[in-house]
Amino acid sequence: MSGPVPVLMYHAVAPQPAKATWGLSVTPEAFAEQMAVLDEQGFTPITTAELGECWRSGGHRALPARPVLITFDDGYEGVHRYSLPVLAKHGFASTLFVSTGWLRGAHDEGGAIDTMLDWGQVRELARAGMEIGGHTHSHPQMDQLGDEELRYETVRCRDIIADELGSLPTSFAYPFGYSSRRVREMVKTAGFAQSFAVGNALARPVQGPYAIERVTVRRSTDIEEFERLVEGRAIARNFAKDRALTKGYAMVRRTRRAATLLRGAGR
Repeated sequence: MSGPVPVLMYHAVAPQPAKATWGLSVTPEAFAEQMAVLDEQGFTPITTAELGECWRSGGHRALPARPVLITFDDGYEGVHRYSLPVLAKHGFASTLFVSTGWLRGAHDEGGAIDTMLDWGQVRELARAGMEIGGHTHSHPQMDQLGDEELRYETVRCRDIIADELGSLPTSFAYPFGYSSRRVREMVKTAGFAQSFAVGNALARPVQGPYAIERVTVRRSTDIEEFERLVEGRAIARNFAKDRALTKGYAMVRRTRRAATLLRGAGR
């Protein structure tokens, strides 16, 4: 069984992203420098599907000596404009998790917080070797949805990707990183083989295939911190505040969901 693996989580890559995505964005220059560091230090990027297959094999399919995953959430246009040329330069694999109702084109239902990819660009990314995974249809907080809404968001996303790209997606990422046992079961039932949270920790097989953790790369992440993240050094210290907030908010979210169910039962 393999050891811990850094799974990097990116969002927008742009010089001047929208205000709503600013903190979770990176500049094109920073992204290029970070990819150069991975190359120089001998990391081998793999897709989320490849990670899942290796872990499910029980060690029969080995990971590279220094594996890393490069993932993008939501589907911002800068992934095509700025990230793709850098990834191609280094020959790096990566994964894009798309919210299908945010992408420009036939399925656009509004709500996007920045300029998004269109389906022609998504197909170009897929042809270039980028894995395309699901990220719901309208980017809701999945653990707060009723069962029918939850199924719709998961299955609608899966079906649109399959129709547009010609194959079913096998990987999924939870919007905002939020999930619950009910959410994870729905993602599994929809046919996804693995799904990703946030957690800000290295990924390990013990997390299970439907709660794989990632580390956040932000606009404030300088190159020294980036090196520490991919090497697994001082992650707990770097994200201590995030983890404390996540634990507190998890309790709030469980309470909110219970209150919603009680209101529904009283009708």
